[in-house]
Amino acid sequence: MHPLAKSYQCIHCDKAFSNKYRLKSHLRTHTGEKPYQCSQCDKTFSQNNNLVSHLRTHTGEKPYKCSHCDKAFSQNNNLKMHLRIHTRVKPYQCSFCNKDFAINSSLIQHLRMHTGEKPFQCSQCDKGFIKNSNLIRHLMTHNGEKPYQCSQCDKTFSTNNNLKIHLKVHTGDNPYQCRLCDKVFSINSSLIIHQRTHSGEKPHQCRYCDKKFSYNANLICHLRTHTGEKPYKCSHCNKTFSQSGGLNMHVRTHTGEKPYQCSLCNKDFATNSRLTEHLRIHTGVKPFKCSQCDKAFIKKSILMRHLITHTGYNPNKCSYCDKTFSQNNSLVNHPRTHTGEKPYKCSHCDKAFSQNNLIEPKVEENKDVINCVNMYTNNSSEEQIEVKEEKFDFASIQKQLL
Repeated sequence: MHPLAKSYQCIHCDKAFSNKYRLKSHLRTHTGEKPYQCSQCDKTFSQNNNLVSHLRTHTGEKPYKCSHCDKAFSQNNNLKMHLRIHTRVKPYQCSFCNKDFAINSSLIQHLRMHTGEKPFQCSQCDKGFIKNSNLIRHLMTHNGEKPYQCSQCDKTFSTNNNLKIHLKVHTGDNPYQCRLCDKVFSINSSLIIHQRTHSGEKPHQCRYCDKKFSYNANLICHLRTHTGEKPYKCSHCNKTFSQSGGLNMHVRTHTGEKPYQCSLCNKDFATNSRLTEHLRIHTGVKPFKCSQCDKAFIKKSILMRHLITHTGYNPNKCSYCDKTFSQNNSLVNHPRTHTGEKPYKCSHCDKAFSQNNLIEPKVEENKDVINCVNMYTNNSSEEQIEVKEEKFDFASIQKQLL
């Protein structure tokens, strides 16, 4: 049986059709004609089958049912895409990183991460987005609109999807389980992200350097190190930050809040990292080890200062004599040997000292006299002296040691 001859040629392009009805339908892609109008709204369509599919958005009809689960769809194409979740077929591959996708639109969106293209621009500010849905969510940050309210509590949300995710907090529904461990998740995207902790996959690559990240949020934060963007502004002063966590920690310098408490001595700290460093004083843990000698330190910044002593680099010179120092705090203390300055006064007697080496009053046995005793003679002890944080080029220090 011979195939039907395609004798009906389009006058606008090279396409040909076997009957005049298909040609007529095709011509509408050129003319823009949309003769099929929805009876429920003002939308019009060039093809009747598109109108039929659209009407189901009004009626709620979903005639295409999945044979693997209970889901149903209004369009056959949506069912085909859904079936790939069960079959794991991903026919669309990224030419940059070889990542596979179940649908072409997901590949197109993913490619924008490599190219940096952001076709969806906000009309209220300069921000652009790779997805229209991201732009819609962003626009709500300008008008503050949160039309979706939880029926279980007073929380409201800018998108229906966020509301659905939140509702699982009340229901405890966690249908997505990791096949490699026992963890369960309320949404599939959280499971996908979690699985990267097992696979080590880092699909999000920086377009400025070779760094890769497991999470898109981490990539966004990293990109700001290249662009210099600091979108988080302090409401108390003019300081800005590239990450919300940095802003939160900074705000505590204004409020005085110290939510992290040591369980051994009850000392409070503004950040968890400070508490972690402090706990090492109690435990004696010194995780930062010098590669040139046997010394170890509780903080990386102290290790960096120590490494300079191996290089012989002494950038801090005394203005009174020829002595040089590798550390800035040593230069601060040394000039007092020339000036005789003793700014640290004992609160129990008239003695004063040039350095704050934790001078502590101690009552000697069988005496009523309080004598000042220097508890610590090692001025470089990182556990006792709090020095000003300095920034070091660790890579250049290491090169000098090679």
